[in-house]
Amino acid sequence: MGQLVDQVNRRRHEVSSALAGLSRRERLADLVLWVCLCVPVAYDLIRLPAPALAVYAGMPALALAMLLSRVLPLLSLYITVALSLCVTLNLFNSSFCVAMLVMGYLVGRRMRQERPALVGIAVIAAAGLAAVAASGENLWTWFTMAVTLGLNVLLPWMAGRYRRQYADLTRAGWELAERMEREQQIVADRTRLRERSRIAGDMHDSLGHELSLLALRAGALEMAPDLDERHRKAAGELRAAAASVTESLHDVIGVLREDAETAPKAPARESVTDLVERATASGLTVALTEEGEQVQLAFMVDRALYRVVQESLTNAAKHAPGAAVSVRIAHLADATEVRVVNDPPPARPDASSARHTGLPSGKNGLVGLRERVRLAGGTLRTGPYEGGFEVTARLPHAAGAAQPQGEESGGEAASESAFQRRHAQRRARRGLKQVIFVPLVVAAVLAALMGAFSYIQTEQSVLDSASYERLRVGQRRSEAEDLLPSLQTDVPPRRDVKPMPHDSTCRYYRMSREPDPTHAYRVCFAHGRLAAKDVVPLPGD
Repeated sequence: MGQLVDQVNRRRHEVSSALAGLSRRERLADLVLWVCLCVPVAYDLIRLPAPALAVYAGMPALALAMLLSRVLPLLSLYITVALSLCVTLNLFNSSFCVAMLVMGYLVGRRMRQERPALVGIAVIAAAGLAAVAASGENLWTWFTMAVTLGLNVLLPWMAGRYRRQYADLTRAGWELAERMEREQQIVADRTRLRERSRIAGDMHDSLGHELSLLALRAGALEMAPDLDERHRKAAGELRAAAASVTESLHDVIGVLREDAETAPKAPARESVTDLVERATASGLTVALTEEGEQVQLAFMVDRALYRVVQESLTNAAKHAPGAAVSVRIAHLADATEVRVVNDPPPARPDASSARHTGLPSGKNGLVGLRERVRLAGGTLRTGPYEGGFEVTARLPHAAGAAQPQGEESGGEAASESAFQRRHAQRRARRGLKQVIFVPLVVAAVLAALMGAFSYIQTEQSVLDSASYERLRVGQRRSEAEDLLPSLQTDVPPRRDVKPMPHDSTCRYYRMSREPDPTHAYRVCFAHGRLAAKDVVPLPGD
């Protein structure tokens, strides 16, 4: 008992905190909505000569429902439906029809759990069935209630649920896309920095080697016997300057290498031809073709050309082991184009070729390769080609200005965002289909049940003339009910039919199985006995 009290107090505190945390805009919106929902209630207070108690209590009850609609939306729906049930027992009362539509939508819009809402709607339907049974109405009244419940509560609930799912999915899709873009950008930036450190390493290895040779030659010149003292002193100064520059190069550029970066396995100025020969010796099938007259390339361009071929061969060995690779280098008037294409992998690739090529590789190699080509002033294209993969680069003979970074990386991020947005939209469209088709299925099921009940009622509500004649006024009710069918007809008599006393209850039965009967038997009971029996006309007569 104590735990139950604690839970109630905790829940009451949560509701109070939620109500206190509502913004001014939310309070104003609820107030405006409450005023709109009170208009039909006020109209009924003016129109009806003697409004039901629920109509008098409608405005404060709707105020309570609106107050709780943000923290306990299902309870708000219960309040609104209860008001309508109290008024007419058939959910068609104009005072609360609009309120049920609005509350059904708000339940779908503000409740994340689907099961409590569905259970709540089922509870409303069961309560309506119990109310019909208690009032003595026939089952058609409940069918009418169920159809109205589907139109006024279930359909708005699904519309609100779709609206909430669409907003949640769109927001989640964009948040995921933004997070993936940030992560992708971080990885790409790191890869570009790594590629720049490799460029610095290439410069260190190449320029350090050249400066060392320069210092060595200056030292030899300084020791030449036929050189006068003035030139020997200049050669010594040249040797000292070359040694100092070499040391500075080692200190400034050498530290740019990452701690985990291993020493290069290939010579610092290895050519593309040497690279292809080394890859062929390791097991790759590589064909090298050069077109045009070779030109002296700038250092950055030469290293970028080398890296394009190196990374392409590495990717071919990793992702298409055993496939043939073609390398085509075309020396044009103002640029050099390199195109590396690998065939599709064979049916049974030799996985060992990917392990023994001796070619270095790293994660996000194409991102680093793109950065290398961009810094050299060139352009890079990659993508599938006839089942294989193609890498094409165009490099100027002299290193030009690097292209803006956005041209290289923006497309991939934008495509990821577009993918996430399309994914969210597809899920939202599925929710919209549910909003459309679920009510149709429910309506079809109700129509089938109504058709079956109509057939059963027609068959089981016919009182044959012989049984009618055996009924005698004053007969015990238990004896008379043995002669009566199990069901009544759902067609009421005409309004001008003479009513029976208020202390009697009457039943109506078909005289035949005709689809449109004109008359029906009326059998009335009072004080446990048959009080009257007669034939009454039906409205179609």
